[in-house]
Amino acid sequence: MKPDLGQEIELTIDRLGINGEGVGQWRGFTVFVFGALPTERIIAKVYEVRKNFARAKILERLDTSPHRAEPPCPLFGRCGGCQLMHLSYEQQLRAKQQRVVDALKRIAKIDIDVAPCIPSPQRLAYRNKIQLPVSANLRLGLYAHNTHDLIEIEKCYIHCELGERVFQQVQELLKKHPAGNLRHVLIKTAVHTQQVLVILVTHTNEPLTVLAEAIFESMPEIKGVMQNINPAEGNVVLSNHFGTLVGKGAIEERLCNLTFKVSPASFFQVNPAQAENLYQKVVQLAHLTGDERVLDAYCGVGTLSLILAQHAKEVVGIESVAAAIEDAKENAQRNQIHNAKFICGLAEESINTLEKIDVAVLNPPRKGCESSFLEKLAHLKPKRIVYVSCDPATLARDLQLLTQKGYTVNTVQPFDMFPQTMHVESVSLLVISG
Repeated sequence: MKPDLGQEIELTIDRLGINGEGVGQWRGFTVFVFGALPTERIIAKVYEVRKNFARAKILERLDTSPHRAEPPCPLFGRCGGCQLMHLSYEQQLRAKQQRVVDALKRIAKIDIDVAPCIPSPQRLAYRNKIQLPVSANLRLGLYAHNTHDLIEIEKCYIHCELGERVFQQVQELLKKHPAGNLRHVLIKTAVHTQQVLVILVTHTNEPLTVLAEAIFESMPEIKGVMQNINPAEGNVVLSNHFGTLVGKGAIEERLCNLTFKVSPASFFQVNPAQAENLYQKVVQLAHLTGDERVLDAYCGVGTLSLILAQHAKEVVGIESVAAAIEDAKENAQRNQIHNAKFICGLAEESINTLEKIDVAVLNPPRKGCESSFLEKLAHLKPKRIVYVSCDPATLARDLQLLTQKGYTVNTVQPFDMFPQTMHVESVSLLVISG
C-alpha cells in the first residue's frame, strides 16, 4: 500500500541507503528519509511517491539512534556534499563495510568476510580539491542536496586547511574584481608540498587577467591561476579548453615518496593521506618479487604504475585520456623510473597488444570495467588481480564475471576515502583457481 502525497506517516528506519538516506517500510512500502538513521522511529511527511518507493521528510523523531552525532557543519542537510555527518564515525565505517558486503552478496552472490573499513587519517579537512559554483551575485557555494540550487558557504569542513585559506582569498577578491562570466572556481591543493592551483571556469573566452593576478599575488602558495572556457550548459564543469593566466599550469605533489605533476584536469586522489594507505595495500596484495610484468589498467597519471614499478620487473600502464598519459610519462622521468611504459587507448582494445601479464591491477572509474576487457584479461591468466574500486555495485558485477572465468576472491578491504559521505573505496585480491 502506497502512502499519499503529503501524508504524515510513522515508520522505523531499518538501514541506510546507498546515498546515506534512512530506509524504512510503511505497510510494506519502501520509504527513503534523508537524515534519518537506523533504529530511529520517526514521523515523516511524504513529498514524492513513485511506483516502488516514496520519499519523505522528518517531522519528528520519536526514538533517536544512540549513534546520532552533532554535525560540525551548520549547512549539513542542505548542502549535498556530505551525507553522514549526523552519524558517529565508527558507525560510518560499519555502514561502508556493510555496503560492500551487501553488494557482493546481492549482485555477485559472493559470501566472503569483508574486512573492517580502514578509517581515514583525517575525518575532516581531508579533501585536496573543491569545485565551487558561482552565484549570480558572485558568491561561491555548493549545490543543495539532490538539486542545482546554489547554497552560499563560508567554509567547507571537509576541505583541507590550505585550500580553505585560498577559498577565502578568492571570495574576497571577487568583491574587488567582479567577473560576470565566471561559472565555477576549482581549487586544487598539493598538501605535502603546500602548492595550490586555481582554475577559473568561464562562459566566454574573455580573460580574467586582473582577477587572476590578484589571486596569484595574494598567497605565495598559489603557483598558478588558469582559465577554463566552457560555454556548454549541463553538468560537466570543465571543457578541454585551458589557458594559463598567470604562473604555472600545474603543481607538484608528493605521494609514497614519489613526486607527481597535478594538472588542472588530471585525476588525483582527493584524500592523499588515505591514498597512501590504499596504495600500500595494493603493493602488499600484488605480492611482487621483482620478476613480474604488471598491468596497471586505467592508470591515470601513473601514480600506481610508478609505485608498483619499484617492486616489479616492468609495469605497463593503460589509460584512454591522452593528457593523463603525457603526465604519466613526465612523472616517470621526474622520478627516474625507467621500467614503466604507458599506452594511450581504451583498456579493452589496448589489452590485445599484451602477451604476458603476471599481475594485473585494475583501477577503473565508477562504471567499472568493460566485460570484454575482463574476458581478455582472464584469457591472459595473470596469477593475481588486484581490483581498486570506488563503487561496490560495479565491483560486485566485475568480480562475478572474473569468478566465472576461474578466479577466486581472496581479500576484500574497504577504505574510507571520503569521510562524512556514503562513498567507499575498496581493494580486492583475486587469485587464479587451481
